[in-house]
Amino acid sequence: MAGAGLWWSAGAAPNPGATTPEVVRLGAADAPSGVTPVASGGADKLEKFKGAEPKPMPPLSFVDAEGRRIDLADFKDRVILLNLWATWCGPCVKEMPSLDRLQAQLGGDAFQVVALSLDRGGRTAVEPFYKKTGVEHLTVFLDPGSESMKALSLRGLPTTVLVDPEGRELGRVEGAVEWDSPEVVAFLRQFLGRGGGPARDRGGVMKTGG
Repeated sequence: MAGAGLWWSAGAAPNPGATTPEVVRLGAADAPSGVTPVASGGADKLEKFKGAEPKPMPPLSFVDAEGRRIDLADFKDRVILLNLWATWCGPCVKEMPSLDRLQAQLGGDAFQVVALSLDRGGRTAVEPFYKKTGVEHLTVFLDPGSESMKALSLRGLPTTVLVDPEGRELGRVEGAVEWDSPEVVAFLRQFLGRGGGPARDRGGVMKTGG
């Protein structure tokens, strides 16, 4: 899978010896807590997806463009690709068009991309960005208070979490990914139409990086 991140399953910690993915570290000025975003070195290699039991997700709430409360549990019975991002995050901006195309390709009753913005400006930051970049298929979801950052123990942006129809985390990836590349789409299709996690010991890989 093409991109600049590395994928690991829920319940499996990232490999300490792996190359650091290209992410904007949280805790600097423009980030939700405030620092100059710093991107780490990119990792352009394959990393094995490590099978593990699905992990319970913490309760997660946010709002839509109209300010209505949305709970992640509202998406039950669908596979969710939860992408945590912000307009000030370079790698996030880079992957957003591919997330939009992925939603156009797979979005429906069985799958949805939930792109959750951590911009403190909320709607006023996200809607102009979507218009400027031609994003047409992603719904505006907002977390201006960055509550999801703490709830999900984020280390950086973008972070993308794969959630099964039962609302459990199957795994997460840090860094930008070409989400509509054929190998990524094929990987995600394996989870559609099933209530449980991925088959054990499949030895699947995801190429990440930029």
